[in-house]
Amino acid sequence: MSRGVRPGVGLTAAADGAGTPRSGDERPFPRGKVAVVAHRKKSLDGGLDELRSCLAEHHIADLLWYEVGKSKKAPKRVRQAVEAGAKLILAWGGDGLVQRCLDTLAGSDVPVGIIPAGTANLLAHNLGIRENLREALHIALTGRARSLDLGKVNGEHFAVMAGVGFDAELMHDVNGRMKKRLGRLAYFWTGLRHVHRSASPVKITVDGRTWFDGKASCVLLGNVGRITGGIPAFDDARPDDGWLDVGVMTADNLLQWARALGRVVAGRSDDSPFIRTTHAHKIAIRLAVPRTYELDGGTREMTDRLSARVVPHAVTICVPDTVSDQTSSSH
Repeated sequence: MSRGVRPGVGLTAAADGAGTPRSGDERPFPRGKVAVVAHRKKSLDGGLDELRSCLAEHHIADLLWYEVGKSKKAPKRVRQAVEAGAKLILAWGGDGLVQRCLDTLAGSDVPVGIIPAGTANLLAHNLGIRENLREALHIALTGRARSLDLGKVNGEHFAVMAGVGFDAELMHDVNGRMKKRLGRLAYFWTGLRHVHRSASPVKITVDGRTWFDGKASCVLLGNVGRITGGIPAFDDARPDDGWLDVGVMTADNLLQWARALGRVVAGRSDDSPFIRTTHAHKIAIRLAVPRTYELDGGTREMTDRLSARVVPHAVTICVPDTVSDQTSSSH
């Protein structure tokens, strides 16, 4: 989804992993304690045993180690790590665990290194961090520490996207067993069951003015460009530009959804009569009936209103080392 020129916004090549790698300019290994906060049910390459071995190879001796069985248990461990003096948090898991860690660390100067061990790993993909344990750890230890924005919805931060309607209901119905068996195909399989659900009345206010008032099947708030399934939903989104991208889908049946998604995948969402996009600092969403919403793939309780805003420079994340910042006024 593209919505044209965003005036006066500085864009950073490193923010989405783009750019040409530099050589001989690595950040030194972190001095002080390194904390691992790991979802023990998530796996990548040789698993947590290999992570321990790799940390030993990098001579990380002052190590804090926390394992959780559910992402919602991560915030307590992150707080313990910070109180114990951790200078770097390594988040092992999917987008759900990473979101919980970033929500806890918002406003602090403790950097986060992402080890993408989940199913979708959307934030990692948007930042150019591949699903390779040794490579991801190398980035966490030697990459650039980037100050990135977060979105905040109903008091909780997100890094990738927030959604209400079709998107959130899809996430709610994709269970862990299905994700383990089908991987990313689980989202598409479940999505087919949801396209028949009718749109419902929604009123959206952006930066104090009414922008949308009608029936919608899905509302998305994006901090990065690529969302579920790697779909390029927001062509111009950058996680360091001080904006949230807003998208509304009004498709109401299988044919309309197919047409709309086809335009999105082809990079022609502006041509679709079923898609509207904009960008904003603050967004208020009023729903005629309560619906489930989601943050970075994790569903939350049903509600009939959402209050969202961008939080600039909220967290520091280790990303691949790239060329210096690039600024553009016509991205």
